[in-house]
Amino acid sequence: MEEEAEKLKELQNEVEKQMNMSPPPGSAGPVIMSTEEKLEADARSIYVDSVNYGATAEELEAHFHGCGSVNRVTILCDKLSGHPKGFAYIEFSDKESVRTSLALDESLFRGRQIKVIRKRTNRPGISTTDRGFPRARYRARTTNYNSSRSRFCSGFNSRPQGPVYRGWARATSWYSPY
Repeated sequence: MEEEAEKLKELQNEVEKQMNMSPPPGSAGPVIMSTEEKLEADARSIYVDSVNYGATAEELEAHFHGCGSVNRVTILCDKLSGHPKGFAYIEFSDKESVRTSLALDESLFRGRQIKVIRKRTNRPGISTTDRGFPRARYRARTTNYNSSRSRFCSGFNSRPQGPVYRGWARATSWYSPY
């Protein structure tokens, strides 16, 4: 019994030493890359659209293995649900692999026709959604039915009596949604 307890303690000490020396895989922390490294990695990467939602990174790597050595396959997932979004990024070890992988554009992968293009590089400060004006246009609405101005200027009672129909379909008697 005592020997087994000593062996167990030794194993626990070894595991603790290994954990302190190297971080666990997947949680190594963010890797900070310089701008040149990001540009170079983007030049070796492709964007794959219309990926089957059940596809795995290993299957994508096997599909693009003939193009060259694959460094990384990233399948993006929704933050809230965790389900795949339907597209992926594949990083190769050299730029020549990107050119050969573009030949797989419109090929079939798990029964779906995929689209393969070069990965674009995001430039800070430049947004494709920035249109130069605010998206929401605010209008002042006068909903104060009890104001003195609305009573005298409108010429009729602006507050409707009875049920309010908010659309043409509800006001007609012949409308049926089915």
